[in-house]
Amino acid sequence: MNAVLGLGKYLFAAILIVFGLGHLGNAGAMAGMVPIPPGELWVYVTGVALIAGAVSILIGKYDKLGAALLGVLLLIFALSIHLPGMMNAADAMAKQGFMGNLLKDIGLAGGAWMYASSMAKDKSIIG
Repeated sequence: MNAVLGLGKYLFAAILIVFGLGHLGNAGAMAGMVPIPPGELWVYVTGVALIAGAVSILIGKYDKLGAALLGVLLLIFALSIHLPGMMNAADAMAKQGFMGNLLKDIGLAGGAWMYASSMAKDKSIIG
């Protein structure tokens, strides 16, 4: 059973890498959702941050710091992009899309913080 539970770290990191690559590959399309200019630059920065956090979790170097900062980043996404989008969406389908992303990012933030508090190995920066 521990072998199955140990897969969680890799699944979590893999999804973050996919999201980071999505940011890098679709920066132009995603830039309009960013509330502060220049939008495209921030999409690239956050894509790199998602990948860097996932890599830190995978290799176990600065993983507590990386996971804690990932949680902050994901909560910022939820509150600054998905929540306002949900409130301002014109139709029910758009509202559901924003709601799904809001809940996804809040859940991933919680997962990042759980990893940081209980599984992280490198506590050299934040103990």
